[in-house]
Amino acid sequence: MIRRIDLRGSLADPREFLPRAAVDVESVLETVRPIVEDVRARGTEAVLHWGEQLDGVRPPSLRVSQQALDDALAALDPVVREALDESIRRARLVHEDQRRVDVTTVVVEGGTVTERWLPVDRVGLYVPGGRAVYPSSVIMNVVPAQVAGVPSFAVASPPQREHGGLPHPTILAACALLGVREVYAAGGAQAVAMFAFGTGTSPDDCPSTVMVTGPGNIYVTAAKRMLKGRIGIDSEAGPTEIAILADDTADPVFVAADLISQAEHDVIAASVLVTTSAALADAVEVELALQVPATKHSERIAEALAGQQSGIVLVDDITAGLRVVDAYAAEHLEIHTRDARSVAMRVRNAGAIFVGSYAPVSLGDYAAGSNHVLPTGGCACHSSGLSVQTFLRGIHIIDYDEPALLDVARHVIALANAEDLPGHAAAVEVRVDRPQGR
Repeated sequence: MIRRIDLRGSLADPREFLPRAAVDVESVLETVRPIVEDVRARGTEAVLHWGEQLDGVRPPSLRVSQQALDDALAALDPVVREALDESIRRARLVHEDQRRVDVTTVVVEGGTVTERWLPVDRVGLYVPGGRAVYPSSVIMNVVPAQVAGVPSFAVASPPQREHGGLPHPTILAACALLGVREVYAAGGAQAVAMFAFGTGTSPDDCPSTVMVTGPGNIYVTAAKRMLKGRIGIDSEAGPTEIAILADDTADPVFVAADLISQAEHDVIAASVLVTTSAALADAVEVELALQVPATKHSERIAEALAGQQSGIVLVDDITAGLRVVDAYAAEHLEIHTRDARSVAMRVRNAGAIFVGSYAPVSLGDYAAGSNHVLPTGGCACHSSGLSVQTFLRGIHIIDYDEPALLDVARHVIALANAEDLPGHAAAVEVRVDRPQGR
């Protein structure tokens, strides 16, 4: 069901051997381009057209009415509402501690630099709606944007044939719980283009945004890549992935269940176990053979586990295991070892780290308080997950009086001349040489 890779005794770069999903965003750019250009040219009508073509339904209107949002919340299962409320509460606790404050540094007497943190003006928040329904992604996008103080934002999610062209009612209910009033029935590349260009000026139209965040399929990712610069983006999300670092103390039942939990997302989802114990690897394979057939999405899970992107990696010891998981830089990394907290603190590259037997990735997906929009495809070695910081810009305010400038003028002039930029030097010299009273 799942292949093995034996790196015991190997000093080679683990990146040469580790499983990874093969996703070629470039290959779909030309498919996405006419959609993007059509939305740019025809606005709302193009978004509705592509929804009909690609999602199989034409929404009654692009913007979801407030009545539809209210109705979705009123019809929400009370158990699900309670869970969403608790997820929102915990997410707010964590994200409110990410707030940035303005800091003023006195460089010299009369010379200060203040760093101000200001939210972006308007954001488009994308919530996928393909094989599964993701009200949790509404929370993960909206809460940090709200905490950051973004003054204007909108949510887009694909129209659903089963729901009369509206996004899934649980997504609408989550929006209503969070006080989101601007929601659009739009998915895929057309939703990203809608946010990038805007679609018109009528009440049903969507004004343009300066940033788009949230995960999506390869077509969403391609549109984000194509429009980057026109809009800011959080990341180019790829297939979801889990890596588990485990030793002989790990519970194979837990490990197998957690590998399955990520494989459930998609046939190209990646599930990777890195372990020092061949006995654990054997036991996990036995558990997978028992657990996979008993799951609802067994065919999808089996295909993902058997794919080139998944595998069990054998290593000599925990130090070697850490080298492997740092090279892999997983979106989600679980630590199932002795002294798991200490091992987790040695990890350098991961989107989020889950410590011990009772912190599965599922907890982070819904109710840990952390954010589940995380870097994929090895990008965790240089990028972070979605946070309040995603929606903030640091702006330096430089405030020097005349004595403070005169004090450092010779250094500025020297460096400007060293770079052969005499105009830079002159902009200081004219102030230094200016006759008194002029």
